[in-house]
Amino acid sequence: MKVIFIGDIHGKIGRRAVAAIVPQWREKYKPDFIVGNGENLAHGSGMTAKTLDEVWSAGFDALTGGNHSLDKPEGRELLNNYALPLLRPANLAGDNPGRGDIVITDKASGILRLLVINLMGRVFFKEDKLIPNDPFRVLDQILEKHRDQKYSGIIIDFHAEATSEKTALGHYADGRVSAVLGTHTHIGTVDAHLLGSGTAYVTDVGAVIAVDSVIGENKDMIIESFLTDHLQHEPIEKGLCTVGAVLLDIDETNGKSRSITRIDEELTIN
Repeated sequence: MKVIFIGDIHGKIGRRAVAAIVPQWREKYKPDFIVGNGENLAHGSGMTAKTLDEVWSAGFDALTGGNHSLDKPEGRELLNNYALPLLRPANLAGDNPGRGDIVITDKASGILRLLVINLMGRVFFKEDKLIPNDPFRVLDQILEKHRDQKYSGIIIDFHAEATSEKTALGHYADGRVSAVLGTHTHIGTVDAHLLGSGTAYVTDVGAVIAVDSVIGENKDMIIESFLTDHLQHEPIEKGLCTVGAVLLDIDETNGKSRSITRIDEELTIN
């Protein structure tokens, strides 16, 4: 079974880039599933029905989220629509809309079943409005909930800042899931590999963002923010765009990964 996972899709340039690249990748790689992170779809923060529709039209089977999933009231309503294969981190504290895990079935045969789990890190996330519970224990709870079910594979989007926390969760989940895929930093890492018990791992998949930017935002504004301690931002909407993604090859008979490969590409969005 082949799964493509695409990192944080950031704003208009990200939406247009995946609309262009996903059909090409379906033809080139023949994936059974394509999953991406959609927490930055709407101008870099949250999501709307319009921005989601653009991404669904590109051919995604599910979208995960992160610390910006609840930013827009419209996005909160969309998360409660369980007809959409749309996730937010499962370990958000308090009463929140939506869900943190989902089972999707391949459209071709209807046989392959992929469990997608979305978790969020705690290190460096100190926002009063969004305090995550322990992702390690929440992962245990989710796996226990699905213990009696048969899946072709299980993947985790771990939306976290600290490399140590991501690496630790990877080893904690090793042998129990097919892949632990880091998101959030928007910068892809070079450590895509298989862990000792067959779980594919990468600290950060990267993002779909403008190359000439600071993690997708106007570089001059971000530099000024550091100089003045006054936060301002504006997503870059056109130009050279990088698409951060990995291709997983999973043995559906045992849920172990055979390989994880970076398939990053760049394209120009006008």
